[in-house]
Amino acid sequence: MSDFTLVPAIQISASGLDAENRRMEVIANNVANAETTKGADGKVFRRREVIFASKLSDAIDAQTGENKGGGVEVKEVVESNQPGKRVYRPGHPDADAEGYINLPNISPIEEMVDMMTASRAYEANLTAMKTAKDMASRALDIGR
Repeated sequence: MSDFTLVPAIQISASGLDAENRRMEVIANNVANAETTKGADGKVFRRREVIFASKLSDAIDAQTGENKGGGVEVKEVVESNQPGKRVYRPGHPDADAEGYINLPNISPIEEMVDMMTASRAYEANLTAMKTAKDMASRALDIGR
């Protein structure tokens, strides 16, 4: 009898779902703060980006050869170092003496493209998980 199991495939897809979900949360937060001139700390909001890391290096146990899964995880969420925008709005309460305000370094178009990419990756992980489940179900049907 083979040791093959579909559990690692489901675990990998589940890790992808978690990571892409976190990515979509960060993107939504960026969009929500695109026009924020000051945060709670008094500074201009900065765009945040999610950094993924592979869990593949830890996936195979060196002694037993057992497949422990793998997948992806959110390594960290970092602030972008791109400069913000200066916009002329003389009536704004946060305008400087020249009438300019500082806005976050967020492009709504770029955020929407990132959201679509994250959404497609999420869907792909759902499809892979469903396929693994269907394969396991069919394998059980063959054994009957």
